[in-house]
Amino acid sequence: MRRLQADDLEAFEQFFERHRTLIYRTAYGLTGDHGVAEEILQDTFVRAYRHRASLRPDVSPLPWLHRVALNLCYSRLGRRRLQAGPIGTAEVATLRDRSVEPAEWAEREELRQAVRDGIAALPPKHQSVVVLYYLHGLSLQETAAALGIRLGTVKSRLHYALETLRLRLGPGGEPAERLGPIGPAVEARAEAGSR
Repeated sequence: MRRLQADDLEAFEQFFERHRTLIYRTAYGLTGDHGVAEEILQDTFVRAYRHRASLRPDVSPLPWLHRVALNLCYSRLGRRRLQAGPIGTAEVATLRDRSVEPAEWAEREELRQAVRDGIAALPPKHQSVVVLYYLHGLSLQETAAALGIRLGTVKSRLHYALETLRLRLGPGGEPAERLGPIGPAVEARAEAGSR
């Protein structure tokens, strides 16, 4: 960070390479558009370079970068509904278990699509906590810092998002069983987050 603040372009390249994937995934998770996500990624790092003097060397820049990217997503898309895709098709394709029968795999894929659609239907403020907490695996505290909100607000938004998704997924509210190998991880993370 000190080299970056001293206008060292090589340090800025390292800074960009270290954080670009997470920022791109945040932008893509909220916009659902690769082109827009790439533009937001570039704009985020342009702002980081412009404001490099104000970044603290002793604090991770990731929450600040996430906040900038989220604000750019919201201003870019205005009041239009964000098309979220936190569990992208590319990620789902890599998760296919070849030992699973085609019919069972198709059922799981259908449920994953229902989850993607459910997340896309959430209000933007709830989409953002779901993307950061579940897609990026940030802690509750890191999610709060990235969004510039209180920890209790993050918990509340996650609770609302999960309840809404459970209702959308159908009877019994048992998404973990229906999601197959991904479900238990999501549910375990939800349980840990509620503590």
